[in-house]
Amino acid sequence: MTERFPVDRVGRMESKMAWQLPERFQFGEHNIAWGVIGDGPPAVVMHGTPFSSLEWRRIAPWLARHRRVFYYDMLGYGQSAKPDTDVSRGMQNGLFAALCAHWDIDRPDIVAHDFGGSTALRAHLIDGLDYRSLVLIDPVAISPQGSPLVQAAKANEGVFSELPAYIHEAILRAYIGGAVRNPLRETEMKLYLDPWLGESGQKAFWRQVAQMDDKYSREVEWRYGEIRCPVSILWGADDDWIPLKDGEELARRIPAAQLIVIPDAKHLVPEDAPEAIVAAVLDFLPRAG
Repeated sequence: MTERFPVDRVGRMESKMAWQLPERFQFGEHNIAWGVIGDGPPAVVMHGTPFSSLEWRRIAPWLARHRRVFYYDMLGYGQSAKPDTDVSRGMQNGLFAALCAHWDIDRPDIVAHDFGGSTALRAHLIDGLDYRSLVLIDPVAISPQGSPLVQAAKANEGVFSELPAYIHEAILRAYIGGAVRNPLRETEMKLYLDPWLGESGQKAFWRQVAQMDDKYSREVEWRYGEIRCPVSILWGADDDWIPLKDGEELARRIPAAQLIVIPDAKHLVPEDAPEAIVAAVLDFLPRAG
């Protein structure tokens, strides 16, 4: 089932609270930054790449009126550790399962974007995590995947890691800017740029790009019919990172999944249309229960 979601762009929702990740979870030798707001049944918001949990700063406070909302930065991203090690999707589902155990939560509602969607799917189908509901926003779920930039970086990680800093930043600005329909303000762009700048940030950025691999989707995409909870899929109509046809195929593979197409939005829907996500999630949660 496909619905067209009307988006009112009058007045973007801005949270007055500073986005903070005050807690730390020790995963192996590495610190994972996380936070929690609100009261009620547990919910988790999961970010994509090359972003971090800050993509939920306009959305989580609204969901926290109805749920206890957990958020975190994946290993290699945002305020979490950026070690020279495996930070691929192949390990992120194990990290998420460990976090859920640390939080002592059972059957949370999940709202997951991009790589976060892939991580949620893998944790459900590989690690056996159960969810009360699952909202996927432009997830990395159908192979093949990977832009020309990703393919070039995978073959030449060392070259990209050693680019002059100003060229690296210029590439980042163009890359992140291409994920939105509505240009980011400079203050917003800086939020996404800062974790990837400096020597360690630059190496961390190209490291996670070089570790992107279709095999992590292929391991589970044949099992989408086994998903054990209600699923809603949101997709930016103008996403040119992951085309809408992938969303349609994903909805076809998941029994009873609904697909909501969000107009005037590209891949980074939490920036282009946060109000659409809030409305869709809050509408879906009671029906999913």
